[in-house]
Amino acid sequence: MAERRIVPEVDRAAAAQRALERRRARASLKRDLSTRVVSPQEVLRRAVEDADSDAGTMRITDFLIALPAIGAGKRDRILEELRISPVKRLGGLGVRQIADLSHWLDERFPIPEPRAGRSRLLVLAGPTAVGKGTVAAHIRKTHPEIHLSVSATTRAPRPGEIDGVHYYFVDDAEFDRLIADGELLEYAVVHNKHRYGTPRGPVDAALAEGKTVLLEIDLQGARQVRAAEPSATLIFLLPPSWDELVHRLVGRGTEDAEERARRLRTAKAELAAQYEFDYRIVNEDVARAAQEVVDLSAASPR
Repeated sequence: MAERRIVPEVDRAAAAQRALERRRARASLKRDLSTRVVSPQEVLRRAVEDADSDAGTMRITDFLIALPAIGAGKRDRILEELRISPVKRLGGLGVRQIADLSHWLDERFPIPEPRAGRSRLLVLAGPTAVGKGTVAAHIRKTHPEIHLSVSATTRAPRPGEIDGVHYYFVDDAEFDRLIADGELLEYAVVHNKHRYGTPRGPVDAALAEGKTVLLEIDLQGARQVRAAEPSATLIFLLPPSWDELVHRLVGRGTEDAEERARRLRTAKAELAAQYEFDYRIVNEDVARAAQEVVDLSAASPR
């Protein structure tokens, strides 16, 4: 008679905990896909590289349904077209299936090639709480040769912010005057609440002196700069994950629940526009992200 092995309760509990953590990780990855924090091509690459990873163990049905504008009906038609079984996991796809899915993704979610050359005018933008200001401040501290533009804003200073260093804090009347006198390179209403703009004079002066200039602005402003200065290099700062973006926004404690919800809705729209930019950088580590920005500038050795 075969001996029955008794699995200790501690082993069962550990296995259950590991399974729970894996499901949570896949759920987080699906949120990243749906909010465009990560590209579907990148998730497929991870799955092919490691079939046992969070990406590799994700079902193809969950992967497709997490993509923007893909519902259940469209998902099933895609699977039929690509001849992929709905029970397949990304890490278990065959060579032909991987090639066909990759081709479909490139057609449906194209990723533009980076622009050639470097510019002395850098534009850094990204969603709320992604850390644009922190990255820009690190560049100011470690690369004084790069001129960091100071924006004007109608919002009140946050704790620790200094007028003329972090922002020029102005009232609505002064902001109206700056617009009327043509003194702003770009300006916009952000989060349907406050106005932000880039004073033109300091930027023009720095460029005339041969310096590299960094603008840390919002999506609307970046579009205006691209229209006015097509040679500018536009850089989009991404969070490591959607969950981390929410954590950073909640953690800084400068907005109430209603304002956080509004900012997160705006963040989803901004993330959808990331491929309008020349480059995308993930802000997982501030120093590394800052160096990647500097490396894209004309100030960096070739």
